[in-house]
Amino acid sequence: MSRRAIITMKTLLHLLCLAPFAWLLHLFTSNALANYPDPINFITHFTGDWTLNLLFLTLAITPIRRLSPALAFLIRFRRLIGLYAFFYATLHLATYIFLFSGYDITTALAGLRAGHPGELVTQWKIIWPRMVDDALRRRFIQVGLFAWTILLALAVTSPAFVLRAMGGKNWQRLHRLIYVAAIAGIIHYWWLVKKGDYSPAFDTLALTALLLARVAYVLIKRGRKPAATLKSA
Repeated sequence: MSRRAIITMKTLLHLLCLAPFAWLLHLFTSNALANYPDPINFITHFTGDWTLNLLFLTLAITPIRRLSPALAFLIRFRRLIGLYAFFYATLHLATYIFLFSGYDITTALAGLRAGHPGELVTQWKIIWPRMVDDALRRRFIQVGLFAWTILLALAVTSPAFVLRAMGGKNWQRLHRLIYVAAIAGIIHYWWLVKKGDYSPAFDTLALTALLLARVAYVLIKRGRKPAATLKSA
């Protein structure tokens, strides 16, 4: 593909990936979130769902591009989509910190405008013990933080200069942890919803299919090696 085509597609991809955030921002600024029975719960699931959607799309690029050499260009978009997955995961975490945990944003911003930036830290100190207690008692928070930490490591090491500094093999080993993050994300989802709620089932099936596709590729690749060795002999 030409450079111009790649730039055009990346621009469209940026717009598509930002569309859910723009919609959420519209709901917030128009006060439409008040129409939902539990606005915080809606934001939590909305950001979590889009984290998984983009994470699965990132994982799907490799098996799709292996179907035909003509699809090899898709690899150019994997990093971009992965970074947006981290973006929505961070929004998901921020929802917990700033909305669910009771961080008083209004007071913090008022203090900042009044020339008291320390109010930001004061509000943090108020909710910190509650957050630690939540993390110790609730396993879905633990596994969610684990998944987010992996995505943070992948986002920080995504630039090309970091790849060169780490070396290709080390970089690949680290970035294979995206599968671990996806599995942890699914577990987080199952442990988050109430018993009898099977809404994570579709995401679980999607991830299972992606994992099976990778396993199948590895097995096929290994099966071809002995055949290639016999031919050369």
